[in-house]
Amino acid sequence: MSAHYARLGGEAGVRRLVDRFYDLMDSDPDYYAVRKLHPGDLGSSREKLFLFLSGWTGGPPLYTDKFGHPMLRRRHLPFPIGEVERDQWMACMNRAMDELGVEPALREELTRAFFKTADFMRNREG
Repeated sequence: MSAHYARLGGEAGVRRLVDRFYDLMDSDPDYYAVRKLHPGDLGSSREKLFLFLSGWTGGPPLYTDKFGHPMLRRRHLPFPIGEVERDQWMACMNRAMDELGVEPALREELTRAFFKTADFMRNREG
């Protein structure tokens, strides 16, 4: 995924994507199920997703430098994540990419990768 980081616009592009994603999640009731899994103040969530996506898209491994291996599934086990939450997370991320004008080929590549990861986070039916 190394090229994805640069294609998103590097640090500034990843930050814009994360900020738009959480702004949408926080303001649109269509994402309520996934929003309620987060704390009231999204500051820490924003920062952690930014750090994670930086390395995940091929940029600097900021998350692992600060927190070690992400252990995504383990870190998400306390939260009830089913298809509804997965699908809302995906819809919110796809909308953020659309609104930021992420190029179609990159958006498609990221959507496939995001879905694989989001689906892996599911820990309950429904």
